[in-house]
Formats: sequence, structure tokens, C-alpha cells
Amino acid sequence: MAEDVFSRPSRQDGTHPRPQLLRPVWHSLDGVWGFEYDDSDVGLTEGWSEPNRPPARTIMVPYPPESALSGVGDTGHHPVVWYRRRVTEEDLAAAEWDEGGRLLIHFGAVDYRASVWADGRLLGVHEGGHTPFTLDATAAARRGSFEIVVRAEDDPDDLEQPRGKQDWLPDPHVIWYHRTTGIWQTVWLETVPSLYLTGLAWETDVAAGTVTADIELSGRPSGGVDVEVELTYEGTALARVGASVSEPRSRIVLPLPPLTNGQGYEDLLWTPDHPRLVDARVTVRTTTGATDTVASYFGMRTVGVDGAHFLLNDRPSPIVAVLAQGYWPQSHLAAPSVDALREEVQLIKDLGFTTARVHQKIEDPRFLYWADRLGLMVWEELPSAYRFSATSVSRLSREWTEAIARDRSHPSVVAWVPVNESWGVQQVAHDPRQRDFVRALFHLTKALDGTRPVISNDGWEHTDSSLLTVHDYQNDPEILSASYRDDDAMRATIAGIGPAGRRMTLLAENEAPLLSSAPVVVSEFGGVTYAPDAQIETWGYAVAESPDEFERRLRGVFGALQASRVLGGYCYTQLTDTLQEANGLVDENRVPKLATEVIRAIVRGES
Repeated sequence: MAEDVFSRPSRQDGTHPRPQLLRPVWHSLDGVWGFEYDDSDVGLTEGWSEPNRPPARTIMVPYPPESALSGVGDTGHHPVVWYRRRVTEEDLAAAEWDEGGRLLIHFGAVDYRASVWADGRLLGVHEGGHTPFTLDATAAARRGSFEIVVRAEDDPDDLEQPRGKQDWLPDPHVIWYHRTTGIWQTVWLETVPSLYLTGLAWETDVAAGTVTADIELSGRPSGGVDVEVELTYEGTALARVGASVSEPRSRIVLPLPPLTNGQGYEDLLWTPDHPRLVDARVTVRTTTGATDTVASYFGMRTVGVDGAHFLLNDRPSPIVAVLAQGYWPQSHLAAPSVDALREEVQLIKDLGFTTARVHQKIEDPRFLYWADRLGLMVWEELPSAYRFSATSVSRLSREWTEAIARDRSHPSVVAWVPVNESWGVQQVAHDPRQRDFVRALFHLTKALDGTRPVISNDGWEHTDSSLLTVHDYQNDPEILSASYRDDDAMRATIAGIGPAGRRMTLLAENEAPLLSSAPVVVSEFGGVTYAPDAQIETWGYAVAESPDEFERRLRGVFGALQASRVLGGYCYTQLTDTLQEANGLVDENRVPKLATEVIRAIVRGES
């Protein structure tokens, strides 16, 4: 990484797989790996974890084997896969490995359960298909070149796994897509000192004029360490604080004098129109003189709700959102390139949206970096499991905890969505255990991050919730408009059984104190299909036969909600065509179905 990027992490090039915790040097292991299927699950007993086993074929990491870009392109059921790659002396040199430090192997995401060996010795195991993990390969590196072997277990029939939109049937049906098995985000090496930063999170308090750095070290310091935090904005120093630390986890509070200027503090705040980011550098120094220095960034802003309004920096900010699946035809859940992530954020903004509801996917951190930098608000959503059990409760809770820990410092993330449409808790209206789980996820989310709104169950059957969200695919503009025209109409719409034929709320008012005064957001609507050149049978909530009809239908449903005087916002379904679900504003290759300026005017209600 270039030194100027390390000095200005808010202006990095978007390639680093962990954009809010940078060291000057890292080395990607993406590229050609050995690969084989293990459909009979014999690899463990036959010793496939040992090095130097000739692979059956190769794969291009980090693309999943179901995708074309992987070079495999097999969408069948394969519950166990194996990867192998030699870490060469050249790789170690590129990572600036030296025997006085430690060599880490980072995995951005492996779906679903990963076991990793180095020269036949187990380094560790991770469960959770959407969150990162790190393993220590120092012992192997000290022997020189070594071979990494990864076994990924992803049972297509296991409905208790958090899987999101990945289909359990052999072929995609209705709104579900091809599976993503194994490695689907970057694998990379990093050299660190013996005591190093493993975690760094930022929490801003605009009212108090402070920023708090949550710092986690790789172990308990012996004799204490000194930690220094420096903050700059556009090259100008904002704050510098040093502290002596004796615990593995600590919080350092930095006062920011510019935030105390009542007439000027907004010049530092992050908004979609002015996505201001603060650069940070954190240095850890041990008593022996060893240091670990990392670069980071954050944005200062507040999000909340008040009556009918979603608030950004204490100002009403209507939600103008689009549902984004984060799926590409050639690479599935993996982005086809790092540039594609920036282009996706820019496309959403160009179409007139301020917000993306990333649906049933924990998106690549580099997508969130571009959302931070370019100014796009994001709703982050936990991928669902589809069978309720003690196992699914444990898995969902653990993976959601990891996702929040990874992403809570991104200013672009403005809401958490732990459950969607009662997926995986289909009997939540009748089963007290399922209802307790939804309530527990809501409160777990609030406990892990008390700074953002939380939507308990997006679409219907809410427990307590910061927003009351409605999925309404009525495509008659007059009927849709009548449902949200004023307070009386909206109360009638959300009382009892809602537009999708499901109860809108499940608790008495005294059990859901936030929900009783929460803004109402139509978080899914539209879903109009226009796909004249489709080669497969398509699916949507309404069908347009021509560009003119597509435009007319869009103007109708957007205009119906824009006419409301009481809604807190809306989210259109959806951004892109995705396999058979052809109700995108753009096709699967991100080509708009109408002129961009026409879609933007419709989205913004400007014509």
C-alpha cells in the first residue's frame, strides 16, 4: 500500500479487504488454487488435509465454484469442497514476513464452515458464511514455504444455516438464487508484531463533541503498553491522545473542539451530500520498543427517529431506498472486481437513491467503504436461516454478532435488520419461542450497538422496532396512494392484518414502546418486471410489456408513495435483475432499462 494511502486512509483505492484497519503492507492470495469436490465426505479420513496432494482441478479464488468466473461453473449440490495453495517464499517476502513477528492469514468470508491447515497442522475452524476470520500461521512460516488447505462444508439441505437468498433446491426458484459455496471473499497475508491490534471500532458522540476508539489487542500486555490515537481531517490535526493500557480491551475518548462550535460543527458531519471522513492513526508501543501502527477512518453523524421521521444529524431525512441483492451473473455473491463495488454504489446514487437496503447479505467491506466515501446510506441485514431450532438460534446470533462487530464503525450503515419477513421464524405469531427469539435479536442488536435504529422483522409481524416497515406490492397507484395518504389511512393499513396478509405487530403497546411511535416505511414496493429479451421464465409482482409501460408503472407507484404526508420513506424492489427475478431498474449487467436521468427524476419525484 502506498504511503500516501496509509496517511489518508479515507482516500484509499478500495482494494484493501479491511478498509478500516490498515497496515502499510498486505499481500493477497487470490488467484489460482487447487480445488476438488468431496461429495462422499471422505477427505478427512483419507488425509486430504496433508500437503502435496495433487488437486483434481483448479479454481480462481475468491469466486465461488458455482460461478463462471471461478473457472468451475458447477451449480449442483456439493456439500464439501477442498482448496489448496502453496504460500511461497515470494508470497512471504511480499507480506514482509520476518521471524520476529507473526504471520496472519485473513479470510474475508467462507461459506459456511471452514477448517484450515498449514502443512497438515490444523490452524483453526470458523463457522459462518458471511463474516471474516483470521488464523495465525507463524509456525508454518518459520519453516519457510508451506501449503494452505481449506475444507469448506456448505450443506445445501441444511436449512438451519444462515443462507439468505441461496436456494436449497437444485435450481433457482421464485426469489432464490444459485448457492455460493466456499471461499467468496479475499484471502490475504499480513505480518504483525508479537502484540498487535486485532480490533478497532469508532463511536462518535456529536452532542458531547467526542470520539471514542474501542481498541482490542491480541493479548494482555505484560507491563502495559502506550497507545496513541491521532485524528486529522483534510490534513488538519483534530486531536491527539495518548494512554497507558494494561488490558486487552480498552476505550480511549478523544475530545474534538470543532464539534463544540455551535455554528460550525456541521462542517465535520457525514451526510450523503457531503460524505466527510476523518482519518485516524493508532500506534501501540510496548515497553520493549516494538510498535504496531494502523490507519483507519470514520464519519461523524447521528441517526435516529422522531415521530414520522427518520433523522440524520437530527434533521428529517426521508428514506429514498432501493433493495440491492449484491448478486452478479458471472460471480454470484462475490463481486466480479473491486471496481464493481464502487460502480454499484455510484449506480445507486446516480439513479437518485440515498439509501440501499442490502438484502439478505453481509456485503463486502469494500462496498461499505465506497458507501462511506461516496455518500450512500445502508441498511444491513442478517441472511436468514429457514428452519427454527436451537441450532439456528445459536448460528444466527453468533454470525450477527460478528457482522455488527465488523461493520459498526461505518458511517454509511444507518440501520440493522436482523429478521426479514419472518423467514426462519414462520410461526412467530403463534410460537412464543420464535417470538422470544425475534425479540432477543432486536435487543441483542441494541446491546451491541445503541447508536442506530433496529428493524425487528422487516415487512410484518414486528415485535418492538425502531421503524415499522411494510411490504406492499400493490401496483394500482390509486389503491396504493389511498393506503398511505394521511394518518387515518395509514393507521387503517397497519392495523391488524397488513397488505401482505400478515399481522403487522405482535405485542401490546406497553411491550413495544419504540414501535408505538415509530416512523412507517414502505420498505418493499413495486417489483415491476420488464425483461423483453429474457431467455428464461421471469418473475415479478407486475409486468410491463414496453419501455413506455415500464415508465408509466414506475411513475405510478413512486408517485403514490411520494404523495403521502405521513410516510418516513420507501424502498423500491429492486436495483438489478437477478436470474429469474427480473424486476430490476437495471438489468443483470447494470444497464438501466430507462435513461438514468428518467429513473432519477421518478425516484426523486422531480417530474
